[in-house]
Amino acid sequence: MTKKILCKKLNEELPALQIPPMPGPKGIELMESISEKAWDQWRSHQTTLINEKHLDMSDVKDREWLLIQMDKFFNNEDYEKPSGFKSLT
Repeated sequence: MTKKILCKKLNEELPALQIPPMPGPKGIELMESISEKAWDQWRSHQTTLINEKHLDMSDVKDREWLLIQMDKFFNNEDYEKPSGFKSLT
């Protein structure tokens, strides 16, 4: 049976991540508070940001910026969106 959690991003009880998505305390925090669905949404958004902003993942500043955006995304704060993005709401 798949473990479910109350996802802080989607505010729904959804299947939890099976393993931490990254090493360390941050990965454990995400595993305990973010659903698989929300993580998949972030991965897609992250890829868009990396490509559009031409981020270099070997650059510490680019990685730090992306982690800040990830925290904003999961906390439903105002996070970076692709240029030309228009909300449907």
